[in-house]
This record gives sequence, C-alpha cells and structure tokens, in this order.
Amino acid sequence: MGKRILLFIGTNILVLTTIMVVWTLVTSFTGIDGSFVSSSGAIQFVPILIFSLIVGFSGSFISLAMSRWIAKKMMKVQVLDPDGPLNAEQKAIVEKVHRLSRAAGLTHMPEVGIYQSAEVNAFATGPSKKRSLVAVSTGLLDVMDDDAVEGVIAHEVAHVANGDMVTMTLLQGIVNTFVVFLSRVLAIVVSRFVKPELQFIVQFLAIIILQILFSILGSLVVNAYSRYREYHADRGGADLAGKDKMVHALHALKNYVDRAKANDNTDDTAVQTMKISGGNSMLKLFSTHPDLNDRIARLQER
Repeated sequence: MGKRILLFIGTNILVLTTIMVVWTLVTSFTGIDGSFVSSSGAIQFVPILIFSLIVGFSGSFISLAMSRWIAKKMMKVQVLDPDGPLNAEQKAIVEKVHRLSRAAGLTHMPEVGIYQSAEVNAFATGPSKKRSLVAVSTGLLDVMDDDAVEGVIAHEVAHVANGDMVTMTLLQGIVNTFVVFLSRVLAIVVSRFVKPELQFIVQFLAIIILQILFSILGSLVVNAYSRYREYHADRGGADLAGKDKMVHALHALKNYVDRAKANDNTDDTAVQTMKISGGNSMLKLFSTHPDLNDRIARLQER
C-alpha cells in the first residue's frame, strides 16, 4: 500500500528538477548571477544554503498541493459521489470511509475513490485533512472480505487523521534542501575540471544528474520514515475498526503476498510489485512498508 509515498516522491523529484531547469534558464537569459561563485572564485556556501532551503521546501509543498490531483490522474481514480447513483459495493465503501473518518474526529469527509487494478492496494493522500482522498483498488475488493476491507480503510483513514502527508512533506523538504545544496556545490567543483567555455553546460548537466541521484538516495530516508509511520497507522486502524479487523486485514494481505511469491511464472505487474517485500535486504531499504509479519506481531502484542 505504498502508492501514496511513491507518487509523492516521484512528483517531488519531477517538480524539483523542473524548478532547477527553469531557474537555470531564467538566470542564463536574464543575466542574473546564479552561479553562487564570488569574483575570486570562492563558492558562496551560505547563499547556496538559503537558495536550497527555498527551492527544497517549495518543491516539497508543491508536490503536496498536487498530490491528490496527481493520484487521481495517474491511477485513474473514479471518485464516488455520496449523493450520486452508486451500486451496493460503492455505497458500502463510501459508508465505511465516512463512518471511520467521523470516528477519527475528521470534520471534513475525505473523497472516496475506486481505481481499476488487479493489484491488492489502497492509499490515502491529499494536502490536508480537509482535502484528502482515500482510494481502493478493484483487486483489493475482489480478494478481501468485508472485515479485511474495513481494516484496510481504517488504516488509510488513520494516515489522514495523523496528518502523515504533512509530516512527510516537512521531512521531504529537509531532504530536498540537502539534495539541492550538495548537487549544486559538487556541480560547481566538477565544472572547474573542464575548459571555461564548457563550464556552464557541464555545471547544468551535473546539477540535474546529481540532483536526481541524490533524490533517489534521499528517498531511502523518506521511505524509512514511511515504514515507521505505518506502525502508527496500524494502531490507528485498530482503534477505529477494532484490532481483530486490522490484524485480519494484514493477514489477508500477507496471504495474497505469499501466493504472489509462490507464482514465479506470473506476468501480473501487481504480483511482481508485491515481491519487493521478499528477502532481499537492499529492496527492503526502498520499501515504504515494514514486513507484514512484524506489523501483525506488533498489533497482536497490544
């Protein structure tokens, strides 16, 4: 259920790169000194840091503001109108989300959506508690029973109630600051190894390449924090739907993952995605969610 974080990180990298490209083009065509190098050739670290803070947090908050819209477009989410014509299954999903949201103390009901995918998944996103979205896949509705679906939805509503997207945005802003700062400083250093007439283009390309690489490395920090927040959302989901339903939902997901791992010949993209929770420790570093066995054990210990 890492769609929320993956979409956010992907959007953030795209926004950050776009900001840097636009800034470089503007400074080159207007004559503004954007080199952050003094007349003596010294790197101006303090101005670069201030610039990095502004760009880093701007990119992060722009990504947050776009998160719900991006999720709808990329996942082709069908938003369910509570007052519109809905079938029994759709009405049940809307009712669950609204009931659990009220229990979580939310004053504004999240938008509720369903998207077509064989993947057993659900996610919550949005710039604030008042402008959030909870979406579930058709694959999840096909595989899980009613109690498991309620546990999953309670988990996603807990993410909204905990304000996890905002805290994730602040963390991403800090990561972005380091990404912009390090990539610009290193790009300046790299550009000094080429001829003066090539320094601009080398520095420009180095900034973009280093920024993307550092952003990917920075996602390890964001993903680690995401795994930490999953435990809180599990506890929140248990408080909202009941511990039994939350544990049951995790067991249902684990059963699906185990079946996916056992089917080595499948071409189902959703199944391949679920295999990331396997035994490869390097892949686990990029995972947005902790091991399911650990999550189940922590809930059962409560």
